Amino acid sequence: MREIVLDTETTGLSPRKGDRIVEIACVELINHLTTGECFHKYINPERNMPEKAQAVHGLSEEFLSDKPVFSDVSEAFNDFIGTSPLIIHNAEFDMSFLNCERERLNLDPLPMERSIDTLRLARKKFPGAQVSLDALCRRFEVDNSTRAVHGALLDAKLLAEVYLELIGGRQQSMKLLSTKKMITADVEKNVFKKRPHAPSLEEEALHVQFLKKLKKPIWNL
Repeated sequence: MREIVLDTETTGLSPRKGDRIVEIACVELINHLTTGECFHKYINPERNMPEKAQAVHGLSEEFLSDKPVFSDVSEAFNDFIGTSPLIIHNAEFDMSFLNCERERLNLDPLPMERSIDTLRLARKKFPGAQVSLDALCRRFEVDNSTRAVHGALLDAKLLAEVYLELIGGRQQSMKLLSTKKMITADVEKNVFKKRPHAPSLEEEALHVQFLKKLKKPIWNL
């Protein structure tokens, strides 16, 4: 089964008010595991970069000035994602930006039902808990120490690991291993091992005397 973990960085929060995508990254999963195949592009938003947005992802207007515009990468992006489900943290945000860009190119929108929202999965699994990507990395002990700023490619790779944990992939295998070890240890602890030598005549006599003291032993019922 092929899935695509997707993340974007933008100039702001509202595509309908003129905010644009400045970075897009996709990580390929086969049977929930990364294959090493990625799609990653920086994009010239064709507008200025607000200071607040730059503080989030660190991408300056100058850095993006010579990068391709979305129309230049659209075909390659479509080819990479194909018809695969899209794994996105807060899917409504990224999908709205992608569909605004597609609308400008007269392309059909990506249907929301095609996305799997890990934010919703996390809220359902951990009601009332923090479910940001950083919080989930801490919960699942996913190393995000290099995440000084938001970056679409790094975040997509981190989300791929978090997604595996959310659907129980790695945890289930760990639980099974842990349970197997517990059962094995319990059996070894409670099973009597054969003595390396036969009991002496004195030990046999003491055993017979001990049995006579038992009231209504089960073997006589």
